[in-house]
Formats: sequence, C-alpha cells, structure tokens
Amino acid sequence: MIKAGIGYDLHKLVRGRKLIIGGVEIESEWGCLAHSDGDVLVHSIIDSLLSVTSEEDIGTVFPDNNKDFKDISSLKLLEIVKEKYLKAIKILSIDNVIIIDKPKISPYIREMKGKIAKILAIPEEFIGIKGKTSENTKMFSIECYTVTIIEK
Repeated sequence: MIKAGIGYDLHKLVRGRKLIIGGVEIESEWGCLAHSDGDVLVHSIIDSLLSVTSEEDIGTVFPDNNKDFKDISSLKLLEIVKEKYLKAIKILSIDNVIIIDKPKISPYIREMKGKIAKILAIPEEFIGIKGKTSENTKMFSIECYTVTIIEK
C-alpha cells in the first residue's frame, strides 16, 4: 500500500536565537522562537511522517510543555520518530518547501539532506528541499511544508 502524508511548521524569527534548518546552523542574526531548537524543516518532516503512519501530530507526540524537549535538537526527535513509528514502512519520497526571506538556504541544502537521510536511512535523492521567499510578506517568520510518500 502506498500512502502520502503532509506536514507543516511555522516559527516566528527573533534576534538572539540560532537559526537551525535541517540540523544545520545557518549564519543569521535571526533564529526561531521555539521550545526546542525550532528546526522547521525537521518539524515539518516529523509531522508528515506521523501523518502518513496515522499517528497524532508533532505537538501531541512532543508537547512544548514537556521540559525533556526544551532546547532539544530536532534531529534527536527525528531519531525517536524513526525508532518508534517507522519500523514497518519504506520511505519513497520526502519533498519540502521552506519559506524564508533571509538568509538564502541553497548553500546549506546538501548538508541538510545528508543529515536527514542518515537518520532515516534513505538515499539523499529521496529528499527534496526547496527554498522560497515570501516576497517580503512574511519577513519575521519561517515556515515549511512537507509531503511524504511511503510504502507499507
């Protein structure tokens, strides 16, 4: 059986926080306001994986009122999802669109794919990551949409 799931994440950008996308620290004076590291790409991927496996959403599985998840690396959360929910599935594709005006993320995409692919034990070619701007309509936020296709 082939199934598709969608994920989404959004964070406000603030000064004084690190900007982590796909497990990669991006040079920026702005970072995500979040309980964890605020990695919108990994959060959106997790949400899509939970969706495609018929689980609850990321906020339910990893609630922001749980101090165990305070400032945790989102890559660690992805490892937990892989170990707990992905045993009986084969990931065929994970496609992502990240919306952020600044900075440009294209120089970091290869490294992002490598980190995510390693955790999920899939080829990097199975992961698509595209950076788009909001045309200056959302200058103080970052968001990500993800579609995942799996085979059970």
